[in-house]
Amino acid sequence: MATIAAPPAALQPCEHARPAGALRPPPRAWIGRRRRCCQVIRATASSRGRPAATGSGQLESTTVGASAGGEEGDVIRRLQNGPDVRGVALEGEKGRAVDLTPLAVEVIGESFGEWLRDQRREPEGEEGEQLRVSVGRDPRLSGSRLSAVLFAGLAKAGCAVFDMGLATTPACFMSTILPRFSYDASIMMTASHLPYTRNGLKFFTKRGGLSSVEVEGICDRAARKYAARKMGLGGGGLGMPPVVMRVDLMSAYAQHLRDIIKERVAHPTHYDTPLEGFKVIVNAGNGCGGFFAWDVLEKLGADTTGSLHLEPDGMFPNHMPNPEDATAMSLTRGAVLANGADLGVVFDTDVDRSGVVDDSGAAINGDRLIALISAIVLAEHPGTTVVTDARAGDGLTRFIEARGGRHCLYRVGYRNVIDKGAQLNADGVETHVMMETTGHGALRENHFLDDGAYMVVKIIIEMVRMRLAGLEGGVGGLIRDLEEPAESVLLRMDIVGEPKSAKQRGVEAVEAFKKYIEDGKLSGWVLDDCGDCSVDQGCLVDNNDHPIDVDAYMYRAKFYDESQRPLGWVHIRQSVHNPNIALNLQSCVPGGCRSMAVDLFERFLLTSGVNEFVDISEVQKFVK
Repeated sequence: MATIAAPPAALQPCEHARPAGALRPPPRAWIGRRRRCCQVIRATASSRGRPAATGSGQLESTTVGASAGGEEGDVIRRLQNGPDVRGVALEGEKGRAVDLTPLAVEVIGESFGEWLRDQRREPEGEEGEQLRVSVGRDPRLSGSRLSAVLFAGLAKAGCAVFDMGLATTPACFMSTILPRFSYDASIMMTASHLPYTRNGLKFFTKRGGLSSVEVEGICDRAARKYAARKMGLGGGGLGMPPVVMRVDLMSAYAQHLRDIIKERVAHPTHYDTPLEGFKVIVNAGNGCGGFFAWDVLEKLGADTTGSLHLEPDGMFPNHMPNPEDATAMSLTRGAVLANGADLGVVFDTDVDRSGVVDDSGAAINGDRLIALISAIVLAEHPGTTVVTDARAGDGLTRFIEARGGRHCLYRVGYRNVIDKGAQLNADGVETHVMMETTGHGALRENHFLDDGAYMVVKIIIEMVRMRLAGLEGGVGGLIRDLEEPAESVLLRMDIVGEPKSAKQRGVEAVEAFKKYIEDGKLSGWVLDDCGDCSVDQGCLVDNNDHPIDVDAYMYRAKFYDESQRPLGWVHIRQSVHNPNIALNLQSCVPGGCRSMAVDLFERFLLTSGVNEFVDISEVQKFVK
C-alpha cells in the first residue's frame, strides 16, 4: 500500500518520520512486516468520495436480508464483545479457529462507514462533505494486514482514511477532538490484553465510544454483507484502491498531555520541566505505551532510567501488557525499588488502562487505583459521585463516603460504567469519576474518555503538588485508610455446547440465579444495589426514565449466614469475551468465600439444572 503522508488538515511529508506515529522505531523485524503490508493497496486520488454504484449493496440486502445473513452472518455477530469487536486473527490457539479474517474486517469497516453516513442524516438527494476517519493500531502481528482491508472497507463506504500507524486507543478518540485533526470518527485496531493471536476493533465518534447496541447494529449490517460475499454475491470493488493518508497524531497527543501537566503544576521555578528531580518507571509491556516515557515524561524533565519493555513487539515476549497481570506489577515493583523511583506506571497494550506502583513498591490497581483517583478528584469536586462496576469492594464504598462522595455500583463493562456516569450527569447528579476495577477509568473533565495515560497524568500532577507543598511520602499515602477485603476469589464456569448458543445459555444461567433468590429458594441471599443512583436488582437494572440497554447479564448478591452475619457478596456474570460465566466472590472474614461458594454450589448449581450446560468443576474443586 503506497501511503500519502498527511498533516492534521492537509498533506505532510513523512520522509524519515518515525513509523506508527513517532512512538520510536520498533524492532527491525516489525518494520519489515509493516513494509510488506504497505504494498497491499496502491493509493490513487480518483477513489475519493463515495463509491460508484455497483448494485452490490442492494443485492446483498435483498438476497440475504430476510435471514440477516443466516449462519454465515453469525460468524460476524459472534465477533461482537460488548462495544468492541474481537476475534482470533492468527492461528496458534488450541481449540480456536481464526475468525477475525480479512473479509470480516473489511465488511465491518464498510458497515461502520455506512453507519456514520446514516448518522449524518443528510437530506435526500444531497451529499455533504466526505467523512474523514482515522485508524490506529497496536503492534500485533496481524495489524498491518488487517489494517489494509479495514482501509479498503472504509473507502468503499465513501470515507477518506487517515492512517495513524502505531497509536493508543485514547489517542484515536482524541483525533476527533484535537483541533488540528478533528476527524469525524476513528477506529483502533487492538485486542487489549488478550494474546498476540487475537485482534479487534474499537469505534469512536466525536461524542465518544460506541455503545454495545450501536456496535450490534453495525455487526448486523456487516453480517449481511459477509454472507452475500461468501455466496459470491455483490461486493464489487471501487475499481480503484483507496487513498490512505499518513498522519502523525501521537506527537500532538503527547504534547497535549505535556501541556496539561505544565499548566496544572505551574511550577514556580521551572515551568517547562516540572518533573525535574522525579524518577518514574514506565512498563509498557511491549505495547503502545512507550511514548509516555519518551515523549511525555522525559521531555518534562523526568528520569525514566530503569523503565521496562518500551519497544513495541507484537509477540509480547515478556508478559501481557496488563495492569492486572501479577508479573507486570511484580517487575515494575522491582524496578521502582531498584532505581529509587517516585512512581511506577503499568499500561495495557493500547493504553486505555493503567496501574501504578508507589515509591514504597506497593501496587496500586483495582480498588486501590479507584480510591487514589477518587481521593484526588473529591478534593477538587467535593460531594461528587463515583461510578464503578459492581465488583468493587465495600471498603471502597466506605472510603469514598468518608471523603464526602457517593458511590454508585453498576454493571461490569467499561462502556456501561462510563455511560452510567454520563447519564447521571445528564440527570443532574454531579459525577466526575467512572472507573472499572480492571483499570479502565474516565473523568468528566476528559470527555468521559477511558484514558490510562490521562489517569497517570492526574496522579503525577498530584505527586508534584505534594512535593511542592512539602508533604512527606508518595501518592500511596492518600489511600492508607482504604479497607480491603479479607478474601477475593474469581472462578469461571465454561458454557458447554455450540459456541453460537453460548450467549443465550449464559443469560439463562445468570437469570436462573436471580429467579432462585426472588423465589425464596436461596435463603440468606439478597440482591444488592447501591441504593443511591437509580440502580437496583443486583446493581443491574436502571429504574429511572431512561434505562441503559443491557449488553450482558449479571447480578450481585450479598450473603448472610444463619446468624444474619454478612459474609460478603457474589457477582455472577455472563462473559462478553468468552463462552463462560464469571463468579467473583469477596468476603470480609477469612473462609467466607468458601462458605458462600459451598452454599451456591449445593443449593443452586446442583439443583437448578444449570449444571446441564455449564461446567461447574472449578467451583466444585474450590469448595472441596
